[in-house]
Amino acid sequence: MIINVGIIGATGHTGEVLIELLLGHPNVKITRLYNSGKSGQGACVISDVFPKFKKRLDLVCIKPDWAQIKKDCDLVFLALPHTISMKFAPKLLSLGKRVVDLSADYRIKNPTIYEEFYKISHQDKANLKEAIYGLPELNRAKIKTAKLLANPGCYPTSAILGLAPLLAVNLVDTDSIIIDAKSGVSGAGKKLEKEYLFSEIQGDFRAYKVNVHQHSPEINQTLSKLAGKKISVVFVPHLLPIERGILATIYLKKAPGAKLKVGSVVELYKKFYKNEPFIRIKPDGIFPRIKDVVKTNFCDIGVKDFGKTIIVICAIDNLLKGASAQAVQNMNIMYKLPETAGLL
Repeated sequence: MIINVGIIGATGHTGEVLIELLLGHPNVKITRLYNSGKSGQGACVISDVFPKFKKRLDLVCIKPDWAQIKKDCDLVFLALPHTISMKFAPKLLSLGKRVVDLSADYRIKNPTIYEEFYKISHQDKANLKEAIYGLPELNRAKIKTAKLLANPGCYPTSAILGLAPLLAVNLVDTDSIIIDAKSGVSGAGKKLEKEYLFSEIQGDFRAYKVNVHQHSPEINQTLSKLAGKKISVVFVPHLLPIERGILATIYLKKAPGAKLKVGSVVELYKKFYKNEPFIRIKPDGIFPRIKDVVKTNFCDIGVKDFGKTIIVICAIDNLLKGASAQAVQNMNIMYKLPETAGLL
C-alpha cells in the first residue's frame, strides 16, 4: 500500500519534521506541499527552504490548490498554527480526503472553552463534533476509522500518558493534581518574537502562562473522560533554553483508602502500557531525561510511590511524540499499517 500524502503548512517546524519522517516511510509518497495561502507567502521549492532535502524532495510549496489535492492526495496533514486549520479541514473532508490536524482546532470539544483560550469563535462546529482525539494509547479503536483526526498537543501528551494508569483505577485524589512541565523553545513554533530570541532564552529558565495555558482545557477534558468525573489540574509550563524536548513532573496525592504495595505502582504502569510500542517504563526509582527521548517517538515514564504521594516524571520530544511523529503513528493506525512504520 502506498498513501499519497499532502502537507499544508510544510515550512514550519512540524512540517519540516513531517517531511523528514515521511521520506523514510515505506508506505508513503509525498505528492504535494502547500503553505497556508496567507498574503505575502509566495511559491518556494521546499529544498531551498530546507537544503537538507535537496535531491530527496524538490517539490514546490504553493498555496493550496483544491484540484491538485483532489487528484493527488489520499490524506492531508495540517501542520498549521492554531485557529487556521478549521478554515481548511471542511474543504478537504468535502473532497473525500482524510485529515490529520496538528493544531488545537479540533481537540477541545466545547467551542465556548475553545474561544476562551484561543480568542476566536470556532468556525467548524459540525466537524468539531466528529473529530477523533488522536492519542493512540487511549483511543486506538476510534482512530482506525477516523476521517478527521485531532493530533494531541505536546504538553497534553506527556501529562495524559503520565497520569492515565493511576486515573484508570482511581488511585489518586483528582482534586490535587499538579503538573510542572518544561519544554524546549521549538514548542512555540517559528515566531519572530523577542521572548524567543536566542539572546533572551540562553542561560534563562522561566515559567509562563501559569495555570492559564491553552493546553489546560485539553488536559482536563481528556483526564475527566478517563476518570469519569470532572478534573481540573494545576498546570504550570516552563521554557527551557534548549531546542526541543519536554519533561513533565506530576505530583499526586493518593485517594482516601487507596492501597498499593511498595513497588507495585511501577508494575501497574508496565501492565497498563504492556502492548504499547512507544511507551517505556523506567525501573523503580529511575527517572527519564530529555536526552533519552529527543529525536524519537518514545514516551519515557518514571514513577515513585512515597507513601501518601506519588510522583510521575514523563519525557517526550515535543516535535515527535508531541507532534509530527505521533501524527505519523496515527496515520499508520488509520491505514492499518504497522504502528511503528517510519518511526523506528
